[in-house]
Amino acid sequence: MKKELNLTTWNRKDHFNFFKQFEEPFFGVTVDVDVTVAYKKAKEQNVSFFLYYLHKSIVAANSVEAFRYRINDDKVYIYDFINPSPTINRPDNTFGFSYISYAEDFNDFLKIATKEIERVRNTTGLNPATSGENVIHYSSIPWIKFTSLSHARSFTFPDSCPKISFGKMTETNGKKIMPMSVHVHHALMDGYEVGLYIKKFQDLLNQ
Repeated sequence: MKKELNLTTWNRKDHFNFFKQFEEPFFGVTVDVDVTVAYKKAKEQNVSFFLYYLHKSIVAANSVEAFRYRINDDKVYIYDFINPSPTINRPDNTFGFSYISYAEDFNDFLKIATKEIERVRNTTGLNPATSGENVIHYSSIPWIKFTSLSHARSFTFPDSCPKISFGKMTETNGKKIMPMSVHVHHALMDGYEVGLYIKKFQDLLNQ
């Protein structure tokens, strides 16, 4: 479900009207997150570390309203919830896009995600999302400890979905650290909202 945001009373209406005109309206940041506790808990539960932190990320994103905004025909809609759409690697070293239904409970999410991953790995093609869908585009690059990241983009495609990527986990002074990049549409949010998401995500990883 979604509802239209009243642009006339929105305190960011000027920002929206300004940045929506840009050929490249996305901005991004790269940060390191501490996954020491999360990695330990995933191993204790014998579950996929990727799915464990992916779930923490989508829960954090859903808690920040701006991450649930999408642009469609110059209107902004607020979705009740958003779903993760991560790239899934295949045995032949290609990948496919997946669409995992959101579940606040991790065990429910794990069942849904496991089934979807199996489907993607046993099919071919990409099946990309359409404009304005209630998804976040996720990718994992576990081979690279990146310090910055850019995305391939078609500027003619009306995309307003956030893009979150995770890199190679390394250990420093007994702590497991993982780089993460967050790219978002500047017409929909600013650095403040990205900061809220990163803090919430780190808090959930530490639980």
